[in-house]
Formats: sequence, structure tokens, C-alpha cells
Amino acid sequence: MINFPEPTTFPTGASLTDGVWTQVLSPRDQTQNRPALFLDRDGVVVEEAHYLHKVKDVNLTPNAAQTVKFANDNNIPVILVTNQAGVGYGYFKWDDFVAVQAQILSDLADDGAHIDGVFACPFHIKGQGVYAHDNHPARKPNPGMLTLARDLMGVDLEKSWIIGDRHLDVLAGKNARLLGGIHVSTGHGSKDGERAAALAVGDENYMVKGTKNLYEALDLLVY
Repeated sequence: MINFPEPTTFPTGASLTDGVWTQVLSPRDQTQNRPALFLDRDGVVVEEAHYLHKVKDVNLTPNAAQTVKFANDNNIPVILVTNQAGVGYGYFKWDDFVAVQAQILSDLADDGAHIDGVFACPFHIKGQGVYAHDNHPARKPNPGMLTLARDLMGVDLEKSWIIGDRHLDVLAGKNARLLGGIHVSTGHGSKDGERAAALAVGDENYMVKGTKNLYEALDLLVY
């Protein structure tokens, strides 16, 4: 059995599932059989801060809370799925992740919004020690975090969407057999080739769209 590093204290609903951060914040009867809105975190919900690990650097993207609240009000579970290679590299620890997450949830709550689940993958091909993995099933574009959300929260993946600033986010949605993905231009989304690569993921069974930011993505969602 592998002993993965843990935070000093697990917040409500949180645990590590084979090293993957798993936090369920809403009762299953509120998420069961519901289409979900999966969101990448850095560069989408919060401003890109290059391995965000300090509370002082947490800044929500414009109207992020309003976007999340819209989903809340329409009974659409909102689930963060975030690659956190910074933990795997040893740049920061789970305690730092916990503090940052607490600030994000607090800032959203200030505007009446809430997150239903949080999943984070620390594994990377260049990870240190137990976090070294050449292609971990939970690291996007692999679908592991999304299927874990399905298993724990009962969400309906085939009717769900994912929004991200990298084509890898969109591809993770396709690999999990979601309904569609939306690429935003915030964060890394403005880098050369990202939008084109994201749109190229789409096919007749998986809708892919592009827009400026998380808030404007609301107009493109089809549930």
C-alpha cells in the first residue's frame, strides 16, 4: 500500500482516493442523475497565477461567481477538476492547496455561489516520489477525475459539459463521453494553437465551442 502525503487536516467532505484529491460537498441526492458542469480551476474560475498556492493570489475571474450561481439555481452540480502538478513536483503541499481552496469557496459564497465537488490530480511524468506517473488515469486529458465524480456523486456524464482554458480540458470531457466542451480564452486559453486544438477535438458525438470567458460560456451550454 502506498502512503501518499496528506494535509494536516482534511476539510469537510475531503479525502485522498489513491492519491487523488476527492471532495464531495453536496449530498448525493442533490447530484444523482443530474447533468454536471465540470470546470477547470486555474485560468477559468480563478485568474492564472502559475502554480497557485498562496491565498493572497486568489482572484476569481470576472463574473465567475455569477456563472456558478446560475448553475446552482438550475440544479446543475458544479464540479472542479484540476491538474495540480505543483503538488507532485513538490512546489507546494496539500496544506497550501487546502488554504487556496478554502479561499475560493469563501469568495464564491460571498456572492451566493457554491461548488458541489472538487477533484485534483497531483500526478505527473515529472512528479517526485509517489507522484511520478507517466500517464495517470486521473490527469487530464484522461477522464479519471470525471469518472470518479460520477462514481461518488452519481452525475450523468453523457449530459454534462466541461469548460477549460486548455484543449486538454476539452479532450478530458470527450474521453469521459460528456455531451460537450467549451474552451475559454482566459488563462492559458489565449496561447497560440490552444483554441484551434480545442475545436479540433469536437466531432458528431461531442460538441466543442469557444468563447471569451467562463461567464460568456453560459450562452453556449445546452442541457
